Amino acid sequence: MKALVLSGGSGTRLRPITHTSAKQLVPVANKPVLFYGLESIAEAGITEVGIVVGDTAAEIEEAVGDGSKFGLDVTYIPQERPLGLAHAVLVARDFLGDDDFVMYLGDNFVVGGIRSLVEEFRANRPDAQILLTRVPDPRAFGVAELDASGQVIGLEEKPEHPKSDLALVGVYLFTPAVHAAVRAVQPSWRGELEITHAIQHLIDARADVRSTVIGGYWKDTGNVGDMLEVNRTVLERLERRIDGEVDDVSETVGRVVVEEGAKITNSRIVGPAVVGAGTVVGDSYIGPYTSIAENCRIVDSELEFSIVLRDSSITGVGRIESSLIGRHVEVTPAAGVPSAHRLVLGDHSKVQIRS
Repeated sequence: MKALVLSGGSGTRLRPITHTSAKQLVPVANKPVLFYGLESIAEAGITEVGIVVGDTAAEIEEAVGDGSKFGLDVTYIPQERPLGLAHAVLVARDFLGDDDFVMYLGDNFVVGGIRSLVEEFRANRPDAQILLTRVPDPRAFGVAELDASGQVIGLEEKPEHPKSDLALVGVYLFTPAVHAAVRAVQPSWRGELEITHAIQHLIDARADVRSTVIGGYWKDTGNVGDMLEVNRTVLERLERRIDGEVDDVSETVGRVVVEEGAKITNSRIVGPAVVGAGTVVGDSYIGPYTSIAENCRIVDSELEFSIVLRDSSITGVGRIESSLIGRHVEVTPAAGVPSAHRLVLGDHSKVQIRS
């Protein structure tokens, strides 16, 4: 069995961060979202992985390499434009061959991994198996309709009037039967070849299409709010570790990780929180659910429920919360702003703030 990981797409909902960085590489708890998916695939016993890449191919390849650090053998598959999930299956045809495969969206996050799902698929081997979860507003997702026995009878992509609250999670399992289905579908109103249409084609052909409704945590990390929520969820599982330098007047409370080379002076850190290697925190408060990447500088500031990417500095700005701050960002005081700030800053930004 192989895995097909989708890491193309422009990440428009995460702009300006994704103007200069692949959305799949935005970190939660100081690790790229994509890496969690690759680790789940390896844990499920799958070693051959094809990664579909687009405009950010070079960045993805630099981060993942040949896959050996995950225990994987990675092949990169170029997709000229993001023309839909079914199109990704089409361009990966040579890599997939006649093997069964799991398709995993690289910006999705599933707590608990996919091992049990893969084992279930291998044991029963339906033509397709989809993962579903209940969502409050299914209009932004592919939506499944089940009959009274739980059998999948219909799928719709981002319907205006959903027939259920069951959204498709970004993990799908297929036998080679899907290849004829993706060749049979036509582009949707969005101009894309939808995987929901291909699965519907299988349903209409009376193929064996099964579903699993998960009650655990799943997020599509396509926007800032979801990124912060996934960061919170991962940090909840953090184990305390202080490898860096914390002076005698500083306090670390609860599940706090201070990486080697980090330095904490005259500050208070309340977990769960992580401070990356080489980062300096001075005269500051770092509150729960905060991830600060490597080589940052936080001075005379308060930061909570936020993600700060590498090589950024925040100095003398009072309180920042619910924020995603890119790489090489400078946040400094300026006049006329409230004492609490909410920021979404792209890489190499410079912002002046007065507390």
